[in-house]
Amino acid sequence: MKTLGNILWIIFGGFMIALEYFISGFMMMLTIIGIPFGLQAFKLGILALWPFGHKVERIESSSGCLNLIMNVIWFFIGGFWIALTHLFWGVIFCITIIGIPFGKQHFKLIGLSLSPFGRQIT
Repeated sequence: MKTLGNILWIIFGGFMIALEYFISGFMMMLTIIGIPFGLQAFKLGILALWPFGHKVERIESSSGCLNLIMNVIWFFIGGFWIALTHLFWGVIFCITIIGIPFGKQHFKLIGLSLSPFGRQIT
């Protein structure tokens, strides 16, 4: 069932969302400072291709407040706009009963697109 959901996800907009993440990741990696942000964008892009069957967990690390600082910078670089895209598509998909699982995946990705640092995809 996960495979069917992922295939339908790609057809109904998942590829577009993943492309948005990959383009922003490439743009962020143009500078040395943007490399960590680009890597997070690639991680989110891969999740945006195959979201069904994956969970997002918060990881406890010894990096201190670095995750918080990186998440604040991420929010202003592009996380807010990507979250708005997920919100728009989540609301559109939840209009129909068939689209509710896809809308729920977009709503799951909103939280991750706002603060990807300090999270792990399993």
